[in-house]
Amino acid sequence: MSNPVTITAPDGLPFVDIEREFDFPVEKVFLAHKDPALLSQWSGPRGYEMDIKEYDFSTGGRYRFVHRDPEGAEYAFRGVFHVVRENEFAIQTFEFEGYPDVVSIESITFESLDGGRTRVKAHAVYPTMEARDGIVASGQAKGVTEGYERLEEALSAL
Repeated sequence: MSNPVTITAPDGLPFVDIEREFDFPVEKVFLAHKDPALLSQWSGPRGYEMDIKEYDFSTGGRYRFVHRDPEGAEYAFRGVFHVVRENEFAIQTFEFEGYPDVVSIESITFESLDGGRTRVKAHAVYPTMEARDGIVASGQAKGVTEGYERLEEALSAL
């Protein structure tokens, strides 16, 4: 059974917190975020394809990718990895090119748990409440939930 994902967008605060546990060791969960071939297998909602244009999951690295939905519509994202610590955490910017000039700062933490399990926590801070609410309304919960389900499937195949 899949572990639940918790997404919290508190009233009046311009951030979103996401948390989920995985029944895999932190090294595998981190690798699935670091390796572009693995990332493309799970990131985003079911039915979407991911075309990675650039991806360097290291301190100072950059990324840009495009999600393509089943009807062919494209959604491009880009950012910079400010800090990446192997199997621990990353701090990055995140920009949906469909909302130019709205950049969030995100941190993701990989926490090793007993029994070879991992807790992933993400914290995204937006420049305004309007920006935060726009991301939430755009289907963020569906993309995150289905993406993490797909991540679990990709990890099972490793």
